[in-house]
Amino acid sequence: MSFSVEDIAPIAILMDELRSEDVQLRLNAIHRISTIALALGPDRAREELILFLQESVDDEDEVLLALAEELGRDFEEYIGGKEYAHLLLGPLENLSAVEETVVRDKATESITKVAAVLSKSQIEKHYIPLVQRLSRGEWFTSRTSACALYTPVYDKVDPAVQDEMRKAFATLGSDDTPMVRRAAAKWLGDFVKKLSKQHVLSDGLVVYRRLQSDDQDSVRLLTVEDLIAIAQRLTPAEVKEQLLKQIRQTVSDKSWRVRYMAATHFNELAEAVGQDLVREELIGHYVQLLKDNEAEVRTAASGQIPGFSKMLEKEVILLRVVPCVRDLCQDTSQHVRAALATQISGLAPLLGKQLTIEHLLPLFLHLLKDEFPEVRLNIISKLDQVNKVIGIELLSESLLPAVVELAEDKSWRVRQAIIEYMPLLATQLGKQFFDEQLGTLCMSWLGDTVYSIREAATVNLRKLTEAFGVEWARVAIVPKVVGMAKHPNYLYRMTTVQAITTMAPALTLEIVQQDVIDRLLDLADDPIPNIKFNVAKSLEVLATTYGATAQGKQLIQTRILPKLEMQKNDADADVRYFAARAIQNTQNTLVASAKRFLPSLTVPRDDDEGSRLI
Repeated sequence: MSFSVEDIAPIAILMDELRSEDVQLRLNAIHRISTIALALGPDRAREELILFLQESVDDEDEVLLALAEELGRDFEEYIGGKEYAHLLLGPLENLSAVEETVVRDKATESITKVAAVLSKSQIEKHYIPLVQRLSRGEWFTSRTSACALYTPVYDKVDPAVQDEMRKAFATLGSDDTPMVRRAAAKWLGDFVKKLSKQHVLSDGLVVYRRLQSDDQDSVRLLTVEDLIAIAQRLTPAEVKEQLLKQIRQTVSDKSWRVRYMAATHFNELAEAVGQDLVREELIGHYVQLLKDNEAEVRTAASGQIPGFSKMLEKEVILLRVVPCVRDLCQDTSQHVRAALATQISGLAPLLGKQLTIEHLLPLFLHLLKDEFPEVRLNIISKLDQVNKVIGIELLSESLLPAVVELAEDKSWRVRQAIIEYMPLLATQLGKQFFDEQLGTLCMSWLGDTVYSIREAATVNLRKLTEAFGVEWARVAIVPKVVGMAKHPNYLYRMTTVQAITTMAPALTLEIVQQDVIDRLLDLADDPIPNIKFNVAKSLEVLATTYGATAQGKQLIQTRILPKLEMQKNDADADVRYFAARAIQNTQNTLVASAKRFLPSLTVPRDDDEGSRLI
């Protein structure tokens, strides 16, 4: 890319903006720094721009953050290519030592991206010294950043350099400053994945054990993922020998935050340690977490129930897990019960029909009657798993009251949530049960006082039509929808239009012609302008949906376009606008259809000298 003489002035302005006292101007210039680099050319960009940026760390955090981000966006392309990419490390090193955490994090992220394009010689000559300087920095900010920079290049350097890197990382893991140890704990897991098995045992374990016994719980909680990473590199026998003590300490840590992390990642830990240790050791620890004194820990442990139970035999699930689940159904914390309601259905496929009916069905029914709406919503949202195992019949008697109660909840968000689950329930319950018990309920939502509920109700009707078929919809839904077109309340008439618009793609042209279009055209003359212009939008949807067929074209020409032409002269500006737009899009549909079916149709030219294609 080259720049003419006319471009020089704008480039000069950008350079001035970089030096401006106005923060916003500097920020704008940073976001366009690639343009400046292109204008200067690779040589000047390396000699002048990079030097300038390296000295520009005394700035607002917002500007520094933008700079750190821009330098990580393949910026080496603007300074001559990969062979000069190491020059970007200078300004990024400075940014990695600033006080603001988000700037440091973005700078280390960009350094990692730069490292991916560096050659081995560049890494050893420029990258490794950078990491060493940051690791020995006087301020903790540089040492925290250094922890993130060992992993990206560890497998790209010689063994002697790797030895030094492991020692340096171990030093950071025993730093006097908790923030540095916290950073070491955060990045240890990724670092361990790059180590050989021998070095995991000789170096990685040493750093992990030191951090896992740290006096700061903010450090210890980060070692849970380190424990998993190390366990994945060891055999089950080695895990039992080397990590069993640390596993016990972690799941029974005095800090609830550490136990919470252990509960959150318990399934990953179980998969890493092997089946034998799960049976011998982890099942007891898991039960302990399910019975923890802190609700947050019980909530996290509840989220692991199906995944962990997959590793157990049915007898163990019944003996150890199900009693805990029974207690959690009565938990004093609604958040624990809500988490349990999301996961408990996952036990049904593991236990089978008979055991599910005997042990889990009473718990499902209990949760369906919970006083907290989210609990009931969560259990309903996952009932498809139970349905596959035992069938919906056993649940329907208790399910219906719960659904009705949620449908009438005072919180519109709860009502909206149950509407979204309705198509799933409908397919599980079947047409007959739905028509008898839930059909009226679904139609009542169309008259809700909250617009979002009415909108969700129309989408629900379309999904039900797709699930049960258009013939069912013609009998069960369409008459009720079009019947509201004569309701004295304009909101009901508006909902009719919106429901037709939403359902149109799921219906057939025959149903539209025989059952829908007359009522919709009547509403085009409604005294309320909002209804009239929504009719125009609905007619546009009908035209674009069915305009490709011969019958659809006839409907457009004889019914839709004449009504839209009338609306185009309406007294209301919005009605005129949407009518005109609908006419234009309808005509475009007709033209596109004609071209598709008659690609070589010819008509006489005006001068009678030939013919032209249309």
